[in-house]
Amino acid sequence: VQLQASGGGLVQAGGSLRLSCASSGRIMSNYDMGWFRQAPGRERETVAAVSQSGSVTYYVESVKGRFTMSRDNAENMVYLQMNSLKPEDTGVYYCAAAWSNLLGTVRRLRSEYGYWGQGTLVTVSS
Repeated sequence: VQLQASGGGLVQAGGSLRLSCASSGRIMSNYDMGWFRQAPGRERETVAAVSQSGSVTYYVESVKGRFTMSRDNAENMVYLQMNSLKPEDTGVYYCAAAWSNLLGTVRRLRSEYGYWGQGTLVTVSS
C-alpha cells in the first residue's frame, strides 16, 4: 500500500483544514485507516481512525467534536476535516493503513499500522 497525504498548511486558531490521503496498490476496503500526528518533541499519537467499511470511527478525546474522519473506498481516499483548530493541533500529520479482517471495531494503536504516508505539516498560529 502506498499512501500520499496532502492538505496541510498554516492556519490561524479557529480555522479549518481538510487533509487528504490517497492510497494505491491494494484494495483499500480491506484496511482500517488512521490519521496520526507528531508534534515537535513528542511521540506520534493517534488522532482518528476508521474501519474498513467506514462504520466504526475512533477519535482521540482532544479532537472529538472538532475533527471528522471519512473515507471513500471507491476513490481510494481518506479525509480528515479539522475545524476549530487550536495551536496544540500543530504537528506533522500522517495517514496510515492496517490490514484488518475484523468487523465492528477499528485499530487504534500506532503499532498496529504497517503502512505509512510521508506526512503533511499542519501549523496553527495563535
